[in-house]
Amino acid sequence: MSYKIHRGDALLRLAEIPSQSVDCVITDPPYNSGGRTAKERTSRSAREKYTTAGSAHTLESFPGENKDQRSYTYWLSQLLAESYRATRDGGTALVFTDWRQLGATADALQAGGWIWRGALAWYKPAARPQRGRFTQHCEFVLWGSKGAMDADANPVYLPGLYTASQPKGAGRVHITQKPVSVMRELVKIATPGGTVLDFCMGSGSTGVAALLEGRGFVGIEVTDHYAGVAEKRLTEAVRQVREGTADTEPAP
Repeated sequence: MSYKIHRGDALLRLAEIPSQSVDCVITDPPYNSGGRTAKERTSRSAREKYTTAGSAHTLESFPGENKDQRSYTYWLSQLLAESYRATRDGGTALVFTDWRQLGATADALQAGGWIWRGALAWYKPAARPQRGRFTQHCEFVLWGSKGAMDADANPVYLPGLYTASQPKGAGRVHITQKPVSVMRELVKIATPGGTVLDFCMGSGSTGVAALLEGRGFVGIEVTDHYAGVAEKRLTEAVRQVREGTADTEPAP
């Protein structure tokens, strides 16, 4: 399978993607969440928000984490509307979110034209306990479709709950990196041989999963550093597919 990376602002680069050219959108946008106050949520960098104090890694930060909820909803709805145009009829969109932005993300998905179909849960066993409170074990994936879906075109039975921890050690190449094992299950909503689009590509985990599962990939990333990381990971995924070793996760 093939891939293509677009570097630059997602809204500008999405406009260049032909209409009805992709089968599925799977993306993990900056949540613009976290913090106890509006100031904490909008004045800290992504690294300050999502990296535990004393963390051993020194991963690069990324932009786009300083919107309030209203502007986040407006921004995401524009991206999802452009993605809707680029997606074939009957295609799907999957958008990661946390509990704070779940409602805003649902609004943006529907404002972008998609029919909201449900919510999936990603369960993280290693979530940090909170004294006197419930542990925030889950992030969520809201999903929808572009019109009616044809189940006969892709007759899969996919779960609504996924369990995996964030990558660690040498496998951790992005602050908010999602596990390839989870992404490999999610891309199966796209028809085999179809194309998956991720307009907030980050380090390319969606693309790696798509290639390993026999789908093509189009990614957009505004940060040069992470676009470079993604290029290396996608090249490695292509090599594994060609050599028949795609059951193992590519090295960073």
